[in-house]
Parts: sequence; C-alpha cells; structure tokens
Amino acid sequence: MRYIIIGAGAVGGVIGGRLAGSGHDVVLVARGAHHEALRERGLRLRVPEGELTHRLPVVDGPAALGELRPDDVLVLAVKTQDSAAALETWAPAPVAGGGTAAERLPLLCAQNGVESQRLALRLFRRVYGVCVWLPATYVEPGVVSAAGAPLTGILHLGRHPHGTDETARRVAADLEKSHFEAPVVADVARWQYAKLLANLGNALEALTGPVDSEEAAALFRRVRAEGAAVLDAARIAYVSPEEQRAVRGDKVTLVPLDGAPRGGGSSWQSLTRGTGTIEADYLNGEITLLGRLHGVPTPLNELLQRLAGTFARERRAAGSMPVGELVRLADEAVAGLR
Repeated sequence: MRYIIIGAGAVGGVIGGRLAGSGHDVVLVARGAHHEALRERGLRLRVPEGELTHRLPVVDGPAALGELRPDDVLVLAVKTQDSAAALETWAPAPVAGGGTAAERLPLLCAQNGVESQRLALRLFRRVYGVCVWLPATYVEPGVVSAAGAPLTGILHLGRHPHGTDETARRVAADLEKSHFEAPVVADVARWQYAKLLANLGNALEALTGPVDSEEAAALFRRVRAEGAAVLDAARIAYVSPEEQRAVRGDKVTLVPLDGAPRGGGSSWQSLTRGTGTIEADYLNGEITLLGRLHGVPTPLNELLQRLAGTFARERRAAGSMPVGELVRLADEAVAGLR
C-alpha cells in the first residue's frame, strides 16, 4: 500500500517518516514553506536514534499526483479546523480504474478530537478513526521530531463508527514495523473520547504554559471532570485512566533530543507558530457542544475555548497568561451559573 499523508506536519510528518523508514511507499502533502523545505531538502525526522532524512515525493494536492492508485491509503493529519477543506479537495480525486477517492480509498483520521471522522463519513465510504498517542513537534519547515522511546507512539485504530476489517489490520501491521504499537479495536471511539478528555488541557497549556504547578493541575482536574460529566450525561463510553495506563505503560517515554526541544502540545505549537487558528473549538468545544445538547453546564470548557480562540486570532504569545488570572476567570465563570 502507498500512504498519502495529508498534512505532513508534526503528527503526519512523523507517521510518514517512520513508515518510509521501514520501507513503505509514502507521499507527503504540505503547503507553503514546509512544502518547499520538504521538496528541496527532504523530511528531516529527529528521533532518539538521531536525525533521519527521507527524500519523499511531496505534493500540495491531488492534482500533482494525477490519478490515485487503488492501493492508496489516505491519512488525514491536518488540524480539525482544516479538515473540511482537505476532505473536499481529496474526495473527488480520480482513482486509476475508475471512481473517486471518496468511493474507493480508505481514509484514516489521525487527529485529535472526534469531529473529523464525522465530517469524513459524509464524503468517504471507508473511514477509520485513529487515537493518536504520539508526542510530536513541528520544529521548523521540513523538520519534525518525536521524542518517544522505545516506541514512537501508540495508534489505536478501527472503522468508524465501529468495527474492524482487513484494511485496518494491514495498516496496523505496517505501523507496527515502523516504531508504533497499533492495536486494531472495534471500539476506537472509546479510546478517542478518553484522549479527548486529556486534550481538554491543551488550551490550558497554550494559554499559561506547562501544566506543572499544583494550581494549574488543579484547574485541569476541574476541566476534565466537567468533560467527563458531559460524556456520562451523553452516555458516551470512554476508556478509564487505569486502562490507558495499563496499555501504555512506559512504552512511550520522552527523552531529550538535541536541537528539538518539546515546548508543548499541538495547541501550544499553534500559538507559537502564529497560525491564527487553534483546535480548541473541536476539543473543549466538543464538550461545550455536548453539554448544550444534554443540558450540562460547561463554564470551564467554554472559557478555555473562548480564550484559546482569542489568543490564536490575536496571535498572542503561548503561555503568556498567568495561571492565577485564568483560575480567577474560571472561578468567576462557575460562580456566574449560581
């Protein structure tokens, strides 16, 4: 199978680089300065064993490939706010032998949150969810890093909305030859919703910096508890922290990488790069949406969603809000419901 990585940034670049490193056919899709750097100098992947350079085909869209191959696997790895545009671009792409990508090819959503696979299922017949447990960083154009060892990451995958099939098992086998653990599960959404609860802290980290003080950790516990209450009210199943720890163990332990400091997660990186957008609408905003649908107040997640969006639009510096100020605003938001 050939893997087409739509969005070869931190997560997509690492997945593509690791697959290429184990001998698989990979095409990277990128834009702007990142596209130019990948095309001119190759993908530079910084991992615990050193810096690896992969010279791979790089395109900015399906037109550059002509007809897609029947054995292509599309891996969607853009931020969720960019999913709709990417899906609309790739869905009508022709496939050799007839039909379109939406009709014939599998699409894997290797992203945070749960919204992209719902968007994808409107267009694509074969959609797969991937729960991405992969600490990765976009370092600079053409350079990504992944500090996990002994595994680069753990990627649970399965059909959306549920089930497994031979394609999922073949993809998992390829990933497991490429420094990943890739369990194929019939209930991948259960893992994704558990990851969503963890990702509710992304906005907190982006706003105030590392969640390494008791004050910040206490606020995150409140935010996560609010999210869990919403999922419970919606009767959405999610994996417990105990089950997650049992599966992950110490398989993905972060180690220092020369020239590739890990300053924060995906939302922190969005603010640092000044992209003007952030995923909070599909992380904290997913809890906000479900809370409104099921009559559960979500003042803390609404606050983080709103502030993260403001920081992104105004291109404010990551980590520039004092934790104490955010806690004060959180207390006021909760008190306003009484």
